[in-house]
Amino acid sequence: MKISEKRKKELIAWIYSLQVQPDDKHGYTRCGFYATDSLPDSVDANYGHIAMTYVALCSLIILGDDLSGINREAIVQGLKALQLDSGSYQCISFGTESDARFVYCAACISYFLNDWRGMDVDKAADFLFSIQSYEGGFAQNLGRESHGGSTFCALAALHLMGKLEDLTAENRNSLISWCLNRQQSGFNGRPNKPVDTCYSFWLGASLTLLGGQEFINKECNFSFLMTTQDRYMGGFSKWPGYLPDPLHSYFGIAGMYVISGEVEVHPALNISMRAYRHWQSQCAS
Repeated sequence: MKISEKRKKELIAWIYSLQVQPDDKHGYTRCGFYATDSLPDSVDANYGHIAMTYVALCSLIILGDDLSGINREAIVQGLKALQLDSGSYQCISFGTESDARFVYCAACISYFLNDWRGMDVDKAADFLFSIQSYEGGFAQNLGRESHGGSTFCALAALHLMGKLEDLTAENRNSLISWCLNRQQSGFNGRPNKPVDTCYSFWLGASLTLLGGQEFINKECNFSFLMTTQDRYMGGFSKWPGYLPDPLHSYFGIAGMYVISGEVEVHPALNISMRAYRHWQSQCAS
C-alpha cells in the first residue's frame, strides 16, 4: 500500500507536533518526543520519552523527511540528561526503569543525529558488557536472565557505537550458540519458552550482526511464521491461532526479511535499507 504525498506530509507534521522544546522551567531535561496528543489537558505529558524519540526519528526517515524540523541540540541535551552513572539510560527524566532497551534507543538517536554528545559511549558500553550473562545472551540488567529482546538491544547498540569488536572471541561464540539455541521451529526469547513471531527479528538480527545468520534454519522459521499469519484478516499474531496485531505483524515481516535477505533490512537500526539510504543522503549531515 502506497501512502500519498499529502498523507505523508500530514503524518510528518503530526510527528513534529509531539516534539518537546526546552523551556525556562525545565531547560533541556524534558526534550525529546512524547507518544500522543490524545491525553486530557489535565495530564502533564510535556516530557520526551526515549523510545518515542527513537520511533519518531525512524518514522520521519521512513516517510522521507530530512529531519530539518528537529531541534537537534534539544534532543542531544535531553538524551544526556537520561544517562545514569551506571552507563544505562532511563526512559523519561524522572524516576523510571532503566535497562538495555533504552541504551539501544539512545544509540540509535545518536546515530541518526550523527551526534554522540548525548552519550558517554565508554560508560554505556561497559554497562552493556556487564549484562552478558553466564548463558551467553544479554539480560536487561545486571544479574538477570538472558533474553532475546535485550540481546538484540545490546548487540545493536554496541554495533552502532563501534564497540561490538570489543566482545571477546569466547563471549562472541557463547552468544552465537545461545542465539542459535533459541530456534525450535521459529525462535523463542528464553529457554523453555514457546516460539513467538517477534523473536524471528530479535534473534535473526542478532545473528546477522554477529555473522552467524548462515546457521539459521530459514525454512523452519518461514514455516512457523506462516502458521501465525491470519489468512482472512492479514497480519501476524504472536502464536498460531491468535489474533494478529501490529507489533507481531511488523516483526514477523521484518524477521522474515532480515533472515532471508530478500528485502534489505538494516539489522541494527531496524529500518529498511531504502530508508537507511535516504537517511544517508538527506539527513546524516
